[in-house]
Amino acid sequence: MHFIDEAIIKIQAGKGGNGCIAFRREKYRPRGGPSGGNGGHGGSVILRADHNLSTLLDYRYKRHYKAPNGEHGRGKDQHGANGEDFIIKLPVGTVVYDEETGEQLCDLVKDGQTLIAAKGGNGGFGNMHYTTATRQAPDFAQPGLEGEYRELRFELKLLADVGVIGFPNVGKSTLISKLSKAKPKIADYPF
Repeated sequence: MHFIDEAIIKIQAGKGGNGCIAFRREKYRPRGGPSGGNGGHGGSVILRADHNLSTLLDYRYKRHYKAPNGEHGRGKDQHGANGEDFIIKLPVGTVVYDEETGEQLCDLVKDGQTLIAAKGGNGGFGNMHYTTATRQAPDFAQPGLEGEYRELRFELKLLADVGVIGFPNVGKSTLISKLSKAKPKIADYPF
């Protein structure tokens, strides 16, 4: 298994659902009034630290992540369901940067620590929301808002388990090259 300590991904939060334009149709009520429900909020993308993970290998090959959209509002005052939040699990010790600005967003140092990396869009209001005393049958609704889009860079920082100390020319680099996949420069340097 290869060890990956840096990855760049693109995340998209869910779009909010559109508000509904609907009117009541009941017997003996010719002008029943508006009944359009609001749209649901889009799902957010959440980063969570997990102590069971140790590498960013999964994010090297799959780079695009999207949270689900909110559902549209419906008639009979039914609001759309909110989109579920999409959770990305990262190893403890991961530093998260915004790739476009270079700003550090978070340092995930504790197990279970979370960060809302991209917030889902708000759902639009249905025509029932716009009812007033003077406008009793509005024939318009609000569309849902787009969710946030971000490009993130992850860097995994780890503490070393073993340190090698010794005099010059005693074989430290040779030992490391035999025990791991590291390729240190090895030569006969006079001291």
